Formats: sequence, structure tokens, C-alpha cells
Amino acid sequence: MKLVWCPETAAKAYIDTVELCGVCNDSGIAELVSSMAAGWNVSFIVEAWSHGGGTAASIGLAVACRHTNGRHVCIVPDERSRLEYVKVLEVAGMSPEVIVGEPEELMSELNGIDFLVVDSQQNRFSRVLKLAKLSNKGAVMVCKNTNSRSASSFSWRNVVDDGSHRLIRSNFLPVGEGLDIAHIGTCGGNSSSSEGKRRWIKHVNRRTGEEFAIRK
Repeated sequence: MKLVWCPETAAKAYIDTVELCGVCNDSGIAELVSSMAAGWNVSFIVEAWSHGGGTAASIGLAVACRHTNGRHVCIVPDERSRLEYVKVLEVAGMSPEVIVGEPEELMSELNGIDFLVVDSQQNRFSRVLKLAKLSNKGAVMVCKNTNSRSASSFSWRNVVDDGSHRLIRSNFLPVGEGLDIAHIGTCGGNSSSSEGKRRWIKHVNRRTGEEFAIRK
């Protein structure tokens, strides 16, 4: 299994998010993450957020869930953060699911994540990425505010290449304060196993003497 892109759903989420742009200062982030999450038809979105953080991405994620009928969970460290987050999302007409606690501790309780958003300005954000229990379809991981992050201290391969998942590609986008996006695939599985057993077999056309190969 793998995530499958649906451009129609991505476009609908993008348009809906544009209509809500007035409630956030950085609509570019909202529209981007909304169309990405909806386009990949993700079923479980998780974000780590704290007091003072931007909510543009959060609004985009909430819009995406409306189109995928997925679950959107936000992890906040304290009650102050929860109240602030809920207030902003409710202004946008959203009713988010919020869990209070440390992201590193709560990740073990959240299985099958296929879209994860963290803030690079938060302490030990890379640890949160590493502890995430990703979906067997793969996942998309997003780091916000990467312009302020020390590039030399972070590597996607260090947090996702764990034997069950692998990094397919990553891209940096100059949106907002910088977005670092990674597409994660799964390792093994029946499809990969059977692919590994395939081999080339040489055949000879008896009439013409021409040689050709067929992969089986």
C-alpha cells in the first residue's frame, strides 16, 4: 500500500483554504499544507504546536481533514497553549482534537500517522519525528520555521530510515519562515519482496536467431 495523489481533492482543499485566508497572517503555508494533505488523501494528521506559534498550517490541515474525512490531532505542551490554539481554530470554524502533553511521550500512543507537522523552533523536534509511528502506506513529514534551524544538525535520513520506512525525497520551500518537506515510503512488504525475486531470462527467436530478454 502507498499514498495515492488525488489532484481533484487537492484543488478543492486549496480553494476552501483560500476562502479562510483572512483569519491567518501567512496564507501561503495554509494553502500549501492543505492541498498536500488533501491531495495525498491522508487519514491521520498530527501536529505539534505550542503557545506563540503560527496557526496558518493548522487551519490548512483542518480544512484538508474535511475533504478526506480524516483525523486531525494537535499536541500542545500545556493548558495555555491549548486554549490559544482552540480559540484561533474556532474563529475559523474548526473544532480541533487537542491533546495536552509532551509530544515525545505521546507519539507512542498515536499509530498510523500519514501526515506530521512539527516546528523546528521547538526543542527536540527531530526526536518527535523519529518517534512517530507512521502509516504502513508511507507518510509526509513537514518541518516549519526551518530558516531558523541549524541545517548542519538535522538530517531526514537520521530520523526516518529505521528499517520499516525510508526517505524517498525531501524538498525545502521558501514559504513563510521555511518549510522542509519529506516524503516517506515503506520498506519490505509483499510488493517489494516479489520485486526482489524477479529476474531477467534470455530467449532466442528460433526463426530469426534474435536474442531478447524478459523479466519474470
